[in-house]
Amino acid sequence: MSQKIINVVAAAILKDGKYFCAQRPEGKLLAGFWEFPGGKLEQGESPEEALVREIKEEFNADIDVVNYINEASYDYEFGTVVMKTFEATLLSNRLTLLEHQDSKWLEPHNLHTLNWAPVDRPAVNLLSRR
Repeated sequence: MSQKIINVVAAAILKDGKYFCAQRPEGKLLAGFWEFPGGKLEQGESPEEALVREIKEEFNADIDVVNYINEASYDYEFGTVVMKTFEATLLSNRLTLLEHQDSKWLEPHNLHTLNWAPVDRPAVNLLSRR
């Protein structure tokens, strides 16, 4: 039986040399893990459009998608997540946590200090070398 494929996008939001990291809330899949925020693509959306929409929904914030970082996949028990990560800049003054339980702004070399969701780790590895 083949796993369900879940296509998602994530934003590595950069501000003042630090990346925005968000912690998944208790009671949700992958609770407690850290991630670059984002979500599922909807029918007919480009990855960039999905990212702008998701950040608006989850943080009431506006972003500008700047460049593509990587694509990674991970086989979870609920399906295979295929994630495209993009670097973005914040257009709003701040991000409001509407769905996450915690957040941090970290310099690239400190990204490894968090317990990242497995599908986020390849992007963390790439960005931490910057």
